[in-house]
Amino acid sequence: MANIIPFRAVRPRRDLAAKIAALPYDVYNREEARKIVENDEYTFLRIDRPETQFPEAYDMYAPEVYEKAREMLEEMIRDGLFVEDAKRAYYVYELVMNGRSQVGIGACASVDDYDRQIIKKHENTRADKEADRIRHVDVCSAQTGPIFLAYRRREAIEQEVKATMDKEPVYDFTANDQITHRLWVIDDEERVERIRQEFLKVDTIYIADGHHRCASAVRVSKKRRAKYPSYTGEEEFNYFLSVLFPDDQLMIMDYNRVVSSLNGYSQQEFIEKVKDIFQVKFMGSEPCKPQKKGEIGMYLRDGWYRLTVDSTEYTGNPVEDLDVAILQRKLLEPVLGIVDPKTDNRIDFVGGIRGIPELERRVHTDAVAAFAMYPTDIHELFAVSDAEQLMPPKSTWFEPKLRSGLLIHRIEQ
Repeated sequence: MANIIPFRAVRPRRDLAAKIAALPYDVYNREEARKIVENDEYTFLRIDRPETQFPEAYDMYAPEVYEKAREMLEEMIRDGLFVEDAKRAYYVYELVMNGRSQVGIGACASVDDYDRQIIKKHENTRADKEADRIRHVDVCSAQTGPIFLAYRRREAIEQEVKATMDKEPVYDFTANDQITHRLWVIDDEERVERIRQEFLKVDTIYIADGHHRCASAVRVSKKRRAKYPSYTGEEEFNYFLSVLFPDDQLMIMDYNRVVSSLNGYSQQEFIEKVKDIFQVKFMGSEPCKPQKKGEIGMYLRDGWYRLTVDSTEYTGNPVEDLDVAILQRKLLEPVLGIVDPKTDNRIDFVGGIRGIPELERRVHTDAVAAFAMYPTDIHELFAVSDAEQLMPPKSTWFEPKLRSGLLIHRIEQ
């Protein structure tokens, strides 16, 4: 039983939604974030990355940096740039990318469900990245970026979503990256209750994207529970901001690899090693973008190769059978010596949103080989989570990205 509740969102004034909404804080490095917020008084990235309001060399984790985030948020609310809904609601959130629509429900998910593994993860988090968001959420007393959750489709919920989308949205704008965002509010008490009861029938929910935001929200909740030992469980800090998508709505893009060294092998020696592991076909200048599981495109400076995984490599283990895991286990580690892809600086990761040309560019600039992967399927993600295992680093790239600042969940005691 998943306890997915409605909440009173703090959200942008209708005429400012397009100006305020921002890509997630972790999409940008520090320099990129600084350029984005320059001379922009509305973008929510100012609040999500408050170090941009300080001199360039300033300690981005200093207490006053997080305090600045709180001050800016409260100022925008006080000045009427944000409004708070009067009634608890669910929020239908549609994103359209290249003509493809993806629709989820904005709501709050239970910290206890996370602890009970009703809400399941598929990757570990880093303590330093957690610490930053813990302080941001705690000081602001608000969750500003939703966690991207997935669940197996329920027709009754979809009917409520479709009925809502027949009405005019409260937001409808296309961002600079050409992603269209639309938002509807469901605050009719009977409909809200129907949706909540349907979510109670959902056995398992999966974190698709936002593991660090989720872990941080849970840590803040536990911190506040310790501070207020008489808590009832109904307080807002017992829940975290989410947008939940049915499994048939989601698109996972490829997450590709580039390497800067062949570990001492010449290109021809390396190709011979690859032939010992995969079926190899030279494709020349024709880009090899994998069309099915078990295909990997490899680009070297003389052109493209199609690598095909031998069917005997599949073990039935949901992690070991991922294409990215097979590449790591059979080639990157034993041949190229890349034992830990999280820490080895000879490997880098390129999101599929950048396309095949980016892999070719990298090989002709700062890399010697690129590997184009077939996207991990959402049900592979479910299988890994259900087995209580973890995916290799950089296994999934979700597009389009949810915007920060469109829905804010305040967690004051």
